[in-house]
Amino acid sequence: MTQPDIRPLAADSATIDALAALLIETVAGGGSVGFMHPLAPDKARAFARASLAAAARGQRLVLGAFIDGALASTVTLVLALPENQPHRAEIAKMMTAPAFRGRGLARALLAEAERQAVAQGRTMLVLDTAEEDGAAGLYEKHGFQRAGRLPDYALKPQGGLTATLLYFKRIG
Repeated sequence: MTQPDIRPLAADSATIDALAALLIETVAGGGSVGFMHPLAPDKARAFARASLAAAARGQRLVLGAFIDGALASTVTLVLALPENQPHRAEIAKMMTAPAFRGRGLARALLAEAERQAVAQGRTMLVLDTAEEDGAAGLYEKHGFQRAGRLPDYALKPQGGLTATLLYFKRIG
């Protein structure tokens, strides 16, 4: 297996298009990442541009895992939190293209996000994931502890409600 090249994403047009395509594919496959299916390409590109602009301002870190030059997986480390929460960061938008699943990319990205959070002086990570078809197993294997469950939290991309599971991990 080719080792992934993990690095922060830049706001160039090719990366914006690749991130938008991954977002569209994730939503079409049922991934609960804040959007409904079908996700219009313009809306996906607008999200990608805004996310990478926030990264350029230091408000987040968007990491990508590349296999043979293709963006295969991403995760976002949200750093811009209220002033009474400078000790924590949030894991968001974990997405892996179906063709690249099962290769440990999400695990590698999560480990890098944690390293980056520690380097930024953070001592806690938090996240939420859909109860149905979410990544609870991945997070639990990575040491996250379940803090609770919120019923009917969000719509699934193709309709119907799903609960969300809340997780945290002390780091550093």
